Amino acid sequence: MLNPASANAPSRDDLIDALLLKAEVEAFNEAYASALDEQRLADWAEMFTVNGFYNIISRENYDRKLPVGLIYCENRGMIRDRAFALEKTAMFAPRYLRHMVGNIKVAEAADGSIDATANYVVFQVLFDRPDATIHQVGRYIDRFVREEGGLKLASRVCIYDSLLIDNALCIPV
Repeated sequence: MLNPASANAPSRDDLIDALLLKAEVEAFNEAYASALDEQRLADWAEMFTVNGFYNIISRENYDRKLPVGLIYCENRGMIRDRAFALEKTAMFAPRYLRHMVGNIKVAEAADGSIDATANYVVFQVLFDRPDATIHQVGRYIDRFVREEGGLKLASRVCIYDSLLIDNALCIPV
């Protein structure tokens, strides 16, 4: 006898496709975190589409639909400018960063793009201090598209939960 609940259950092929999609987004996030942790900001900028959007915004502003963010870039040109400024002109205390990304959820949209969310934590160690601190905690809301060479970010909104943030948000999250 057929179980009525199993009639609407996803097929094995659908489950495999979903796992592969999640693994692809997870691999992207690992490469993204490595680029930032190693301060390869030019590589980070290339992870976005030409019209890629990037915003780091407080949870309060996001919930109130206020667009003001700590970093706000409307395209890859602006993202590249940000990377260049940080690599070539910005002065800030040397530091190590470690990005941890998890709890990834993905869904393929009707237009073929991929919507995803993930939680992130960024730890920071300043060269002159022995302890690691939590630099920022939040979540990503992403839209990925497929381009030659793999996934690219059409949009990444980083919504931070921390009420107080370090006054030196140097490296993107």
